[in-house]
Amino acid sequence: MTKRNKIIYWVATLWMSLGMLSGGIAQLFQVKDAVDGVVRLGYPAYFPIIIGFWKILGVIAVLLPRFPLIKEWAYAGFFFCMSGALFTHIAVGDPAMESFGPALLLVLTVVSWYFRPADRKLVLVNQ
Repeated sequence: MTKRNKIIYWVATLWMSLGMLSGGIAQLFQVKDAVDGVVRLGYPAYFPIIIGFWKILGVIAVLLPRFPLIKEWAYAGFFFCMSGALFTHIAVGDPAMESFGPALLLVLTVVSWYFRPADRKLVLVNQ
């Protein structure tokens, strides 16, 4: 892995992790703005607790060494969560600025996944 790719990976991963962790904590602990935002989009009030819990675990999985299969699941979860949030904002007719956060986290997720080092990738063995 080149130095450039390593820098891209860590910058994207740390910013993605910060965004997911801060959002996850706010959702898990039912911060009023976090819950109101999700309810306004049409989801039930208990939904942020579930999403927040999995976001926090996903950040831990992505940042810890080893466990490549769990990392793949975490990246997939982040991708589904942020693409779902992005399309939900579009579906309810929110202004474009409301979609910026989910769009940014979606891009950071894809960049982090793409540039991850070989020791953080899932290796499939042919039988």
